Amino acid sequence: MPTLSEIEAAKALIRPHIRETPTYRWPLLEAGLGCELWLKHENHTPVGAFKIRGGLVYMDELKRQQPEVRGVIAATTGNHGQSIAFAAKLNGLRAVIVVPHGNNPEKNTAMRSLGAELIEHGREFQEALEYSRELAAKEGLHAVPSFHPWLVRGVATYGLEMFRSVADLDAVFVPIGLGSGFCGIAAAREALGLKTKIIGVVSEHAPAYALSFQQRQFVEQSSTTRVAEGVACKTPNQDALEHVIRHAHDIVTVNDDDAITAMREIIQATHNIAEGAGALAYAALKKHRDAWRGKRVACVLTGGNASMGMLREALQC
Repeated sequence: MPTLSEIEAAKALIRPHIRETPTYRWPLLEAGLGCELWLKHENHTPVGAFKIRGGLVYMDELKRQQPEVRGVIAATTGNHGQSIAFAAKLNGLRAVIVVPHGNNPEKNTAMRSLGAELIEHGREFQEALEYSRELAAKEGLHAVPSFHPWLVRGVATYGLEMFRSVADLDAVFVPIGLGSGFCGIAAAREALGLKTKIIGVVSEHAPAYALSFQQRQFVEQSSTTRVAEGVACKTPNQDALEHVIRHAHDIVTVNDDDAITAMREIIQATHNIAEGAGALAYAALKKHRDAWRGKRVACVLTGGNASMGMLREALQC
């Protein structure tokens, strides 16, 4: 886990490219919850998701430690890929991004607009990841993982912002894809010496981390979510899982219908777009609201890159 000084240094590094994202209280959204709700708006970054923070820190470290590097490759369902494409372009590097077939078309277009060479391969993220590793070896590209200490150091800056913006949070709900978002929150909490409980949220249709947390061991489980591709994880990252087991108060699940409803309610109450994965934290709080009555709670809106088709479905639900 990064120290407070390391997180502060990461904040200074990314600040020329990313302003602090707001943490707002939305009375319409918290109506009926029985608690004080704060929403951390990571949909307000230049790529519409928190991942950009890690990408900038990772690419800076890579260039300093391996100045001879000329290109990078990553597998993604979208937001990690946008982060890597954005940071690679800024550092003058070639970026190749591998996505599974059927990936969010708007995320694909966004990655191409950032200069990425996009390749579609496989039916799910894990197959895209394995193919990206093959291509890295063939083409001499540096393979950027989806979870890494450098990524966590950058992502932890949003946790630092949130905890300093809203004092005395009883709990924070955060979605878990491969774990950098969760670990960033945990790192910031530990660095600041806080007692805030962290509740990880996964899709009911991609429960690998929830099952692993419950059993306190590595568990693989196929993903079938059609709404929350940002957390469509089949194979947990071993390093991330250790931190999740150690730092999570609980890991809860939300089904696709609840995620779609949460997307609509966030749009209606805040006029902000949340993608399926980005809406999971609020959906989970709503599902478990009885446990948090009278408390001060934050939810991380991790991204707003919903496809037009998914937005239409959310608005009609």
